Amino acid sequence: MWLSPSGQVAHATLDWRLRRTGIFIYEHLKHRMEYFGLSLEEEKSRLIEFGRYAKARCQKLGKKPETFTFLGFTHYCSQSRNGRFRVKRKTSKKKFAKKCREINLLLARMRTHSLKEIITKLNQILTGYYHYYGITDNTESITAFRYNIMRSLFYCLNRRSQKKSYNWVEFLNMLDNSYPLVRPRIYVNIYE
Repeated sequence: MWLSPSGQVAHATLDWRLRRTGIFIYEHLKHRMEYFGLSLEEEKSRLIEFGRYAKARCQKLGKKPETFTFLGFTHYCSQSRNGRFRVKRKTSKKKFAKKCREINLLLARMRTHSLKEIITKLNQILTGYYHYYGITDNTESITAFRYNIMRSLFYCLNRRSQKKSYNWVEFLNMLDNSYPLVRPRIYVNIYE
């Protein structure tokens, strides 16, 4: 649980098995926070069906299990390879889109810099991104982020002059041989 400067709880995730227990804890948490002069953000607070049996319960009602976003990851119910329940995480769509927009703006500002400088900066960004988002089950998102950067860089390099600087094959060849971008890697294995 984190508090924002305004005295509101910025992020909190609680877990319980029975809905009535969840409602009791939720109401008790509101009263307890009021006692200390804090408040719960009503728009961001909710009770969701989540956990091992959420999929079966939701199928009876004809809907999908809910997800929640916490610390830049969307948490969702899934199964491991051997069929057991597992909470999986992927990069939040909002955070992914925001970072892609930032990269596009950065490349527009750096368009006149040398290719070596641009690739060095992008590798720093990619390494930091992989260190934070490189967790179990998030390979698809971090690979998509790298591909998005490659597309943005291709577009940026072809806007440097009136003629097209690279076609896609030449561009990939340049990235593989001359100025490689850091490859995606999982840095944190949650289940070990």
